Amino acid sequence: MTRILFVCHGNICRSPMGEFIMKNLVKSAGLETEFDIASAATSSEETGNPVYPAARRKLAEHGIGCTGKTARQLQNEDYDRYDLLIGMDKANLRNMRRICGEDFDGKLHMLMEYAGQPEGEVNDPWYTRNFERAWLDILAGCQGLLERVLNEGT
Repeated sequence: MTRILFVCHGNICRSPMGEFIMKNLVKSAGLETEFDIASAATSSEETGNPVYPAARRKLAEHGIGCTGKTARQLQNEDYDRYDLLIGMDKANLRNMRRICGEDFDGKLHMLMEYAGQPEGEVNDPWYTRNFERAWLDILAGCQGLLERVLNEGT
């Protein structure tokens, strides 16, 4: 089983979009039992809050639900639980390292590296209000991530 944790600042926009887009891709490929996919935040400010309405609407436009998802903060023990911890931007990656410690096993990555953009970031639609751009970036990253995992493993 491949365990993937998507991470952003608040766990109400980008990382839950990553979680549910990836779950949808895995389901469409008939691989649900081979993956454990979740999401978390580097901050605690949104803990317990549901997915932001605009992110929820963007997922729903594509037939993807996220009912019941509430924000939670990344914990140090998540490093051991997951095979891959995928951040959305460089600030997320810095904070993931702060919370998890050194990345001895090479588990910490940015999503856009799987879309062929090693230095690319998924801009935060909380600030940009561009949920379509976030959708396109996260979808491309998730598609590339799934392809990489299927071809090379974690």
